[in-house]
Amino acid sequence: MEAVKKLALVAHDSRKKDLIRWAKRHREQLAAHRLCSTGTTGALLEAALGLPIDKLKSGPLGGDQQLGARIACERLDAIVFLWDPLNTQAHDSDIKALLRIATLYNIPMACNMASADFLFSSPLISLPYDNEHRDFDAHQQARNEAVIEEYLKEEER
Repeated sequence: MEAVKKLALVAHDSRKKDLIRWAKRHREQLAAHRLCSTGTTGALLEAALGLPIDKLKSGPLGGDQQLGARIACERLDAIVFLWDPLNTQAHDSDIKALLRIATLYNIPMACNMASADFLFSSPLISLPYDNEHRDFDAHQQARNEAVIEEYLKEEER
């Protein structure tokens, strides 16, 4: 990771005001990074902060999946995702997939304001960082070979 991080700021409807309040407190720090967000949250943050936000689709319309794709392509360094654990969302499976891929790729993620404060109080937020994660290319190659071998065995039968 470079010193300038690629950060995602996301919040469910019931948590958008909390995220905006948090982002205003950290505006100077956020201004030093590249920011993205899902749909409405991004528009609200851009208006509140006066900072450019790369706005993706709304979460239920694919925005959560776009964030996951950025993680898999190593185009996202950290996430502040204030989600609502008390209300089910129509796109709960997308949210779970985003949490899973962020964990798999060792992406720092804050899910409440306290953890976001801790994340942003770390000196690593503005320093280069060697984010170690597993070699998924080797894992994918081994998986492909196993699937092909199984397929060829079935074809011989």
